[in-house]
Amino acid sequence: MGKKLVVQEKPNLPRRLFWDFRYDDIEWREEYLTVIERVLERGSKEEWAEMVRFYGEEKIIHAIKKEIKFLADYAIDDVCAYFPLRKEELLCYTRKQSRPGHWI
Repeated sequence: MGKKLVVQEKPNLPRRLFWDFRYDDIEWREEYLTVIERVLERGSKEEWAEMVRFYGEEKIIHAIKKEIKFLADYAIDDVCAYFPLRKEELLCYTRKQSRPGHWI
């Protein structure tokens, strides 16, 4: 009898990253953008690696380049250091450039 392939239903990410969500009710596949954004902004590099394992690098890079509309500046820098990306390729960065914020 061959080995049975077990597909994990959720990534092994800590509850603390999702303190404002009902953790047990998160739809990990459907809510991937929210999960990816949260891990990129608040997660450790180990948690980034778990996110890549669960979603795959291709899906994450596509989300970063085409779907995620906002990331903090430090997260943008971290993303470009971790993945083979330039800031100019990121939707969140190009949106920031086209919408200069107010200064105080």
